[in-house]
Amino acid sequence: MAQINVATLRYPLDDPRMKPFVDLLAPVNAAADGTPGFVWRLAEEGETDATGMRPAGEDVIVNMSMWESQEALWDFTYRSGHLDVMRRRREWFDRHVEAHHLVLWWVPAGYVPTVHEALERLAELRANGPTPRAFTFASGHSAAEAGYGTEGAAGTPSGVSVDAPDGIGSPAGI
Repeated sequence: MAQINVATLRYPLDDPRMKPFVDLLAPVNAAADGTPGFVWRLAEEGETDATGMRPAGEDVIVNMSMWESQEALWDFTYRSGHLDVMRRRREWFDRHVEAHHLVLWWVPAGYVPTVHEALERLAELRANGPTPRAFTFASGHSAAEAGYGTEGAAGTPSGVSVDAPDGIGSPAGI
């Protein structure tokens, strides 16, 4: 499963008000990298993260990663120290005007989607709502529904509420 999320910066990354966020990048990314079910995350060439990339606009950062299942991504997002960072997101990011800032989709094993493809999936979700090609945690679809056999989680993982803690409806990674 692949995911991308976008966030509009309130301030440039080198602004002192962004220092707490920047300081959390390495530990949160290391935590993601070590989480069961983690496969891959986007990083700018020669860098340890993707914060320097601006494929969605000069004030928008992207986070893109791949996971073995929706449940693995959910566990990292909402059942790890990552949740503490998400609770502080309003300090660093503007509220989203668009309905969706996160999209999930299934990919075949070994395939790494491009950022362009990921942003197309996000645009598809925004335009058409959830489908097996582009969905959210709340509207999960199985890999089989997306045409990739029976592997992967079907819909929302069992025992996982689609309502994120404290009303947080954000993606994995920062």
